[in-house]
Amino acid sequence: MFPWTHQAQATLQALLFDHVAARDFPCVGAKAALARGTLDVLACDRIDSAWDDVRIHDALLRFAQGYRDDPGLFRSFAVIFEGPLDLDERAFEAALWARVQSLSDKDRWRGQAYDSRVSPDPDSPHFSLSFGGEAFFIVGLHPHASRPARRFERPALVFNLHDQFERLREEGKYEGMREKILTRDEALAGSRNPMLARHGEASEARQYSGRVVDADWRCPFHYAGDDR
Repeated sequence: MFPWTHQAQATLQALLFDHVAARDFPCVGAKAALARGTLDVLACDRIDSAWDDVRIHDALLRFAQGYRDDPGLFRSFAVIFEGPLDLDERAFEAALWARVQSLSDKDRWRGQAYDSRVSPDPDSPHFSLSFGGEAFFIVGLHPHASRPARRFERPALVFNLHDQFERLREEGKYEGMREKILTRDEALAGSRNPMLARHGEASEARQYSGRVVDADWRCPFHYAGDDR
């Protein structure tokens, strides 16, 4: 619906590619996607504005359909925003969930069913987001993240397909890959990320923004659908 290209597309895409390619970047899955040419990037204006939400949702629908048509491993979709650059961790978290709520509402409005393999309840240990009928896990990046692995020059949301994690589990590759990422993250930060948990153990909503949250934290997301 909105195929136009943002003026900063090439610049922001190059920033992310260089960031992922850096020797100490811990996520080997993102490195694999970059090497295979399956790390898609969409440049947008501001993460604290709904201006680009329809464009983002359009791209998510295309990405989900493309995966169903050719379900290869190590694909990610990154939305990079020009700003703001001064958001602290709480402000970034609030902006992330505002974008997520808006995108989910658009998904429902456009008649997309929630992926039946996951729960839309952010308190459930089986929670994932769903766009275009595919479940997604989000990794938030921004300049002021406390964890070095989440620190990036621009605010960004990286959408990773839940189905890929399940396929890795089926192939017996998930635990080895997870341990490699944790080891690399520990080498970068000096400690392992305390927020990480396997799907089914605790709600992944607690991990999206990268901020360390306590047991009293409640996710602000609410799925507007009534089909579950």
